[in-house]
Amino acid sequence: MSQFRKSAALSRIQPAATIAITQKARDLRSKGHDIISLSIGEPDFDTPGHVKSAAAEAVAKGATKYPPIPGIPELREAIAQKFARENGLDYAPSQTIISTGGKQVIANALLATLDEGDEVIIPAPYWVSYTQMVSLTGAMPVIVQTAAKDGFILTPAALEAAITPNTRWLILNSPSNPTGAVYSADDLRALAEVLGRNPHVWVFSDDIYEHLIYGDTDFATMAAAAPVMKDRTLTMNGVSKAYAMTGWRIGYAAGPQPLIDAMILAQGQLTSGASQPGQWAALAALTGSQDALEGQRTAFRLRRDLVVARLNAIPGMDCPTPPGAFYVFPSCAAFLGRTTPAGRRIATDEDFCIALMEEGGVATVHGAAFGQSPFFRLSYAASEAQLTEAMNRIAAFCASLA
Repeated sequence: MSQFRKSAALSRIQPAATIAITQKARDLRSKGHDIISLSIGEPDFDTPGHVKSAAAEAVAKGATKYPPIPGIPELREAIAQKFARENGLDYAPSQTIISTGGKQVIANALLATLDEGDEVIIPAPYWVSYTQMVSLTGAMPVIVQTAAKDGFILTPAALEAAITPNTRWLILNSPSNPTGAVYSADDLRALAEVLGRNPHVWVFSDDIYEHLIYGDTDFATMAAAAPVMKDRTLTMNGVSKAYAMTGWRIGYAAGPQPLIDAMILAQGQLTSGASQPGQWAALAALTGSQDALEGQRTAFRLRRDLVVARLNAIPGMDCPTPPGAFYVFPSCAAFLGRTTPAGRRIATDEDFCIALMEEGGVATVHGAAFGQSPFFRLSYAASEAQLTEAMNRIAAFCASLA
């Protein structure tokens, strides 16, 4: 047999750490280990009933054929109306695209615009797939560190220092995965001032956690906060997080027509469009009752408060209170250099998370996977009972370290 040779593009990327750790937790469970998995970003709520009914009705009516590549007209119109109603952004339906999840929106945009030698600025901590998708195209991810003292918000000075003539994109995710950080309108306008001096840089605004903000913080997105940036901003969203529809795989975006047309061209050769039943379900989510959103947001806020309080009660643990999403990103610096009851020395945040899973029974993701150490990400998209038991286990694990 001839030897298999992986492409150069695939040689530049690694499996997502979040998925790898979640799978390891599943494997340990299958071997009889009691593992609470808080490693994946997936709401534990069910998809609203009217959304599931809409998909069933669409299937019954024969909506099972190839979809239009950019999306069904009804959903593109609803997306344009959503941006106008909720974000004050005026887009024609032709300036929208529906893809197989938010991931494909990102992949389409990068594939349509990047060449070897191009650069993409990504603030750290970042979602694990941003850097991998950029690397897949042959372009270079440029990582800019943010600090907990700044709320993990990219500063204008740090942005300006990172821009070069090769910079093509700045990727912003607010609320953020993994930190829950939220950019205010003032934060975005300050970054837009820098970008105004660098007209070759476009902005990818990942707004997938838009509806998961707690307290008095208002949601803001670049194209609305700084209208001067609208003609070089792609605004991405989806139904996965807000409507508990991760498995339906529907993401969408709106932006300048030339960019959307280029993304449609790419999508046409990759997937020929997103699943028709999923699109009809997304239409019901965007245009139907929004009652479930407030109930889920309230539940997530209560869970966040429980987790933050319990983690900060552990001697040495430092966990900021995130204003959005459903993650906390605590520092585990105080536990480096210690030894577990099994004799394992903890030298890194990855060591901490592996030991916590294998010896403490809780799966989390190490901060290095998101570009910043020594931290770890914990998802509180789980029941209060599960979270309470997980906090008990984390406290006992930390107390056991010598």
